[in-house]
Amino acid sequence: MSSTVELTKENFDQTVTDNEFVLLDFWAAWCGPCRMFAPIYDKAAEENPDLVFGKIDTEAQPELAAAFGIQSIPTLMIVRDQVAVYAQAGALPEAALTDVIGQARKLDMDEVRKAVAEQQAQAEQNGE
Repeated sequence: MSSTVELTKENFDQTVTDNEFVLLDFWAAWCGPCRMFAPIYDKAAEENPDLVFGKIDTEAQPELAAAFGIQSIPTLMIVRDQVAVYAQAGALPEAALTDVIGQARKLDMDEVRKAVAEQQAQAEQNGE
């Protein structure tokens, strides 16, 4: 059984809300690099059973791809506590994916939330 979850607009919000650490793989069946990345992503999912590994088929879920401004695939995104902490297009090699997951695990989410709040406050000030 695969340890990845197929995400759709129906289950996306619930998945991200209910889990503090979600990886998102935006992909499509016609995309060669996506097909190369899939077994690497699946292996990482097996090695990190405490995390949620979601797959979003951009062909089947164009609204989700649009909502995240996905320009090219594959794109990997990591969401912690409903904050996107990492996003990068391109198929990552296994070692790089392992490294990114490790870095995301170490993030101090209080610091991240503080930085996001500061950015939002700054944007609001500039918008006045």
